[in-house]
Amino acid sequence: MAMEWNRLLNPGRLCRPDFAEEPGREAYLQDYDRILFSEPFRRLAQKTQVHPLYSHDHVHHRMIHSMETCSVGRSLGAGVGHALLKAGRITPDQVLRIAGHVQAACLLHDIGNPPFGHSGEDSIGGWFAAQFRSGQGLAAEVPADRQAEFAHFEGNAQGLRIAGRLEMARREGGLRLSYATLGAFLKYPCTRQVRDAVCADGPAPYAGLKKFGVFAADTVLLDEICSATGMIRESAGWYRRHPLAFLVEAADDICYRIMDIEDAGAVGDLDRAEVAAVLEDITGKPNREEDAAMPLGERVALLRALSIGAATSAAIQAFMDNYDAIMSGEFDGDLISVSSKADAFAELQRLSVERIFAARRKTELEVAGRQALHRILDHFHGLYSDLAACGWDQADFGRQFPHWGQLIRAVDLDLRDTRDACSAMHSLADFVSGMTDRYAVKVREMITGSVQF
Repeated sequence: MAMEWNRLLNPGRLCRPDFAEEPGREAYLQDYDRILFSEPFRRLAQKTQVHPLYSHDHVHHRMIHSMETCSVGRSLGAGVGHALLKAGRITPDQVLRIAGHVQAACLLHDIGNPPFGHSGEDSIGGWFAAQFRSGQGLAAEVPADRQAEFAHFEGNAQGLRIAGRLEMARREGGLRLSYATLGAFLKYPCTRQVRDAVCADGPAPYAGLKKFGVFAADTVLLDEICSATGMIRESAGWYRRHPLAFLVEAADDICYRIMDIEDAGAVGDLDRAEVAAVLEDITGKPNREEDAAMPLGERVALLRALSIGAATSAAIQAFMDNYDAIMSGEFDGDLISVSSKADAFAELQRLSVERIFAARRKTELEVAGRQALHRILDHFHGLYSDLAACGWDQADFGRQFPHWGQLIRAVDLDLRDTRDACSAMHSLADFVSGMTDRYAVKVREMITGSVQF
């Protein structure tokens, strides 16, 4: 059974399915605006993409990466939309809807990422895992089947929690984004429990099961989104990806692979001549002699632009080549790896792993970031433990522990909906993962008394 575009592009809103579109303010336009003006998106300007706490003006942070990804995503959506229109598979108005929903989902795709990039994810997960191994305090009260989603903290799941629950004063549905945009956003449409039950200790049988993208507490949101868009549900409780999720993934892959290499050249982790050579594997050798006086940095920037264009065209073709499998939920992979640029992108990945991710400065700052996050988590865990000792009664907690009240005011900690061990762990993860890199350093200095007066 193939998925259908009329349902996949559902403009209804999370927890507000009857929300009517206004002329000139289609759902995808409103989605884009709601994401752009949200505080979690604004904080991405001070969150690591690859290089933590860098002063270099041209090194990417999460916000710039997200903006570039949504630009490439719009091009991918428009290209696929026009190809589908030409093939008679969609209507003319659906071309703009496909491009718009991919663009909005790309803007959203990293909104759940913690400070210090993927190292921050690992650090937060490692702290929770240590708590569960200890079997003491609040950790002992978290059900065994809920522990893995904390011990393997995942920014994708946190992103859905932010968009669908935490934003807009925690009203039902959060930002109330459209079903189509949220479907495109769901790279891993499953919970950790379901993912582990399906995969056990073996490899994931499907691309959407490689990680998890939904916390157990948000399963009802997942089901609402997937039902509204007609995504294919498997009996074990997971879903086949929304077709537009493959375009969001491709836009992300194109941007971070290419831009990470360019950044590495800018900060000196790679020689710029080496960067130019690897980008030429994507663009192809020039068919005319280049300006000998062109600065190497300018040549790299030109090759970067040409590489993005070439990779975008290749991803569009890959989508069309695999269209039937994508629509039936049988496509198991990513568009770049089955495109004509697969080998070139594999070389980009090799360079990233061997030369960029292992760079000395990056490693040193990741170690420091891990220590900062663990120190913050340790300290605030004491706050939640004392709240639990008061039976989750915040009024009693305030009377018994006035010093915690000072800290709550100092960091504007949100304790709403904190009523048991699981919700406390989520609240703690919300707080720490929402920090920017510099704010995490600031809070660490405050709680350790190392602030310089």
